Amino acid sequence: MLTNHRLLSPTFLVVLITFVVCVGLSTQANNDPANNVSAASPTVVDGLAAWAQIYSVLISPRCVNCHTATNYPQQGDDRHRHFANVIRGQEGRGVTALRCIGCHQEVNADSTGVPGGPDWHLAPLSMRWQDMNDRPLSSVAVCRAVTDRSRNENMDGRALLTHHQEAALVLWAWNPGRRPDGTMRSLPPLTHEAFVAATRTWVDAGTPCPRGK
Repeated sequence: MLTNHRLLSPTFLVVLITFVVCVGLSTQANNDPANNVSAASPTVVDGLAAWAQIYSVLISPRCVNCHTATNYPQQGDDRHRHFANVIRGQEGRGVTALRCIGCHQEVNADSTGVPGGPDWHLAPLSMRWQDMNDRPLSSVAVCRAVTDRSRNENMDGRALLTHHQEAALVLWAWNPGRRPDGTMRSLPPLTHEAFVAATRTWVDAGTPCPRGK
């Protein structure tokens, strides 16, 4: 009995020392700021930088052509008025005999150059991203509109992220099809993956908006 006790004592001490050393190293690693960078929340500065990327997409032709301040949609990279004098209508879906879905089907019609997507329609005027002189609104003005839940269909930050990830007409901007002459329509300045990543950073930072007008 005494012999076994003497044999076990050194082994027990080695195990104990090893355990203490491991705990100490683990605690030191967890307290090292360098190891916690990925877990840190984005700062306001990070959020504003991410918003600048988001804004560059929102004012691109693929988006702003349907986020107009006018009574009609626009077309093309030069954002000219929609042909056939199509007008907005009460719900942004055109008027009798000239409803949006009369020409714009569920998918792009590359044979004719007519773009398409589910429930094709204009964004509401509360989400207009240009002024009446066809100039894009400032980054401040667009950010305020996007984050105003009385204007954006009551979407908070997480809902905005989901909208940018999944909404069919948002996704269309990265799959806009061909023009009537057969050439491909231009894409937004970011990939969809980068756009979503920027939105996530902006949302995690608290959806900050730039200062100014």
